[in-house]
Amino acid sequence: MANQKTSDFDKVLGAWDILVIAFGAMIGWGWVVSTGDWINAGGVLGAALGFVIGGIMIFFVGLTYAELTAAMPQCGGEHVFSHKAMGPIGSFICTWAIVLGYVSVACFEACALPTIITYIYPPFLQGYLYTVAGFDVYASWLIVAVVVALLIMWINIRGVKAAANLQTILTVIIGVCGILLIVASVFTGDSSNLQEHLFNNDIGVVQSVFQVALVTPFFFIGFDVIPQAAEEINVDLKKIGKILILSIVLAVCFYGLVVLAVGYELNHSEILKAMVGNGLVTADAMAKAFHSTIMAKVLIVGGMCGIVTSWNSFLMGGSRAMYSMAESYMIPKTFAKLHPKYKTPVNSLYLIGLLTVLAPFAGRQMLVWIVNAGNFGCCLAYCMVSASFLILRKTQPDMPRPYKVKHYKFIGIMACIMSGFMVACYLIPGTGATLGLQEWLMAGGWVALGVVFFIQSKAKYGEKFGSLIEIISDEDAAALQEPAEELNEKLDLAIEAAIASVLNDKAVKL
Repeated sequence: MANQKTSDFDKVLGAWDILVIAFGAMIGWGWVVSTGDWINAGGVLGAALGFVIGGIMIFFVGLTYAELTAAMPQCGGEHVFSHKAMGPIGSFICTWAIVLGYVSVACFEACALPTIITYIYPPFLQGYLYTVAGFDVYASWLIVAVVVALLIMWINIRGVKAAANLQTILTVIIGVCGILLIVASVFTGDSSNLQEHLFNNDIGVVQSVFQVALVTPFFFIGFDVIPQAAEEINVDLKKIGKILILSIVLAVCFYGLVVLAVGYELNHSEILKAMVGNGLVTADAMAKAFHSTIMAKVLIVGGMCGIVTSWNSFLMGGSRAMYSMAESYMIPKTFAKLHPKYKTPVNSLYLIGLLTVLAPFAGRQMLVWIVNAGNFGCCLAYCMVSASFLILRKTQPDMPRPYKVKHYKFIGIMACIMSGFMVACYLIPGTGATLGLQEWLMAGGWVALGVVFFIQSKAKYGEKFGSLIEIISDEDAAALQEPAEELNEKLDLAIEAAIASVLNDKAVKL
């Protein structure tokens, strides 16, 4: 009983809420700004197939998450999975890595949002202040970034349902913009546009596909936010696993169809021209499909919504991961404090919110380095969760698993290989995702901070360090605590029986 308790969170998230949280986390700004790069790398069909293959890669990891989340629906996700499989040290490494991923993306999006405004309204940049790593910082740019960061932090503090409602509105806007482009391209596009660049002719079909597939898993990071908020989900456990998988499938379809729509609408020379210009190939395709530059700006607004949905989801996920570590006395206990009214991890939200407020002052380029280091952290956590999936099937075969994956050995091994492959991409030179010196410094700084927390918490909390608090239902808690009157009655009967036994023994002896 010492390490068991009922949840302190409110179960307010429905099936739709968790779907838009996960999908919105995965669909950020990339579909607007990076489509031209994907097509140049692999061709239209090559890029689309690359996303399918990348989706399959992440699908295996998603299956392990689906089973573990349904089996252990507890705040912290990776923290709980890895703790039960690898113990407190493995759990610390896994959770601290995923927190880096969440924090880095949230900080990056704080810089991305005002940057996008400059695409829509170039005179927006006013009041030059200074330059960091070649990036000019303006007062107007900083003001927008700071104000929006404070607003999103405030919404998250007000409750996870408020954040989910914001996520729903913005995700619908993203979906509408994407569907408009896809449908319009069917009627206004030309199949002859595809013939010029189905694949990258310079490198061949196979390499075209795999060159894009290599980078696509990083655009699917975000589905793992669902386990972080597991205690706040009011959905059948088996359905949680299915929704997690559905979010990945929808993201694969969205990215693939957007790539095909752009390639169907624009020919090769038009894509190259857009790349040389503002780089927003998807927006140019939207403008051509509707014969209106206004529609290009509408699509950019959809991309801005994608920035906020990722930001919102990762702020939500990062704060819950920190809360779970604090609950296990791995970092200062203050980060486990919940808001008395809204039941949100308020101090964790304050910390991550403060970092998103300060991040824009460092300039956009430094944040690119941070987010690359953060993606490495996410992939490392994926690898450890995949390994935890296999370990728990071996060590705890009787654990209730509402969503039980078939052929678990094949799925688990493939998940480990795929996530390990993503980690290797960051380590091996020449992959296109290799971390540079600045990014290693960012990752090293985060590791150093983790070591400080580890040593300090272990010294301060002693045996409590790394203790896992298991969440039980109210019904189970009631069953474990018998009513006082019933307990007293049983004690009275036991005492009377003991006295009677002693008296009988004496009577026999006499």
